[in-house]
Amino acid sequence: MPTRRVHHLAAATAAATALTTLLATLAAAPAAHAVGFLHVVRPGESIQRAVDAAHPGDTVRLLAGTYPGSVRITTPGLTLRGAGRDTVITPGTGTENACATAGHGICVDGTEAAPLPDVTVEALAVTGFRRNGIDASGTTGLTVRATYVHDNAQQGISQEISTRAVIVGNRSTGNGQSGVFLANYAYREGGAPDTGGTLVEGNELTGNRIGVTVRRLRGLAVQGNEIRGNCGGVFVVGDEGVPRAGDLDVRHNRVVANNLFCPANPRLGAIQGAGIVLTGVEDARVTDNEVRDNVGTSDFSGGIVLFKSVVGAANARNTVTGNRLSGNSPADIADRDTGSDNAFSRNTCARSEPSGHC
Repeated sequence: MPTRRVHHLAAATAAATALTTLLATLAAAPAAHAVGFLHVVRPGESIQRAVDAAHPGDTVRLLAGTYPGSVRITTPGLTLRGAGRDTVITPGTGTENACATAGHGICVDGTEAAPLPDVTVEALAVTGFRRNGIDASGTTGLTVRATYVHDNAQQGISQEISTRAVIVGNRSTGNGQSGVFLANYAYREGGAPDTGGTLVEGNELTGNRIGVTVRRLRGLAVQGNEIRGNCGGVFVVGDEGVPRAGDLDVRHNRVVANNLFCPANPRLGAIQGAGIVLTGVEDARVTDNEVRDNVGTSDFSGGIVLFKSVVGAANARNTVTGNRLSGNSPADIADRDTGSDNAFSRNTCARSEPSGHC
């Protein structure tokens, strides 16, 4: 037999053997998880069990109904989607997971060193929790959309040490602190990091202590929101920390009749009739907002108010321009700060403190 034919037969036999081995291995291996798998949860079933079984990119879909128990998300790229306001998450035993132990409704948990990416929470209601309705920490690219977060004891939607969030089209009402709360850290000090373009847009924020609070952050926008019937509308809060809070936009919001009275707490004085308030902030832009009928007698009362921070840090280089103000008392625009380099221009209003800012 020619040598070449022997070699060819040996090669063909080896290839057939390899193919048979590969097919046997594939047959014995478990099926790969499909990207974007849908997990459907019905009332009476465990949301947490479905979340824990999900892989990155999956969707956990909740049918209409009431679901007792907190939910903790640690899977990147997960979507938790309800059927709208008829999907309601309420407190359970309080011991089902770390989120429940902390007193929150839905937790999205990464870390500062390894932020959890691209989680979406949408089209559901969260109510009755002793702390925050939706609590996010150590995330990047989080989306919270079309939720109804109401009557929670602290924040409605809360986020800390996170970047690139989109909080859009939510209704947050009747919460003990802020409808939307954004901070560097919720419970410790530190300079103001850049959020990389976090957006708070198109939300309805009513009946809270404050509609939107932005504390010690930079590089974000609060825009196009309906903010009414709170004690205060928008608070942008900074201090002497470095980098300082600021370089952000508050624009195109409707801030109306935030006239509830909220007594002082250990961090902040009493609040009533406060529209948009800057304290200890630099390089912020407050533009093209409708601010009217905010009336009260607290230090923060008025339409657009600049006030020194709780540690006495002055506002610096902020611009207040193109806003439409009316019916605010004691003033439509009030600069009650010691800073002298804040700019006011093209605002339509009747009264300012001091005069000349309208």
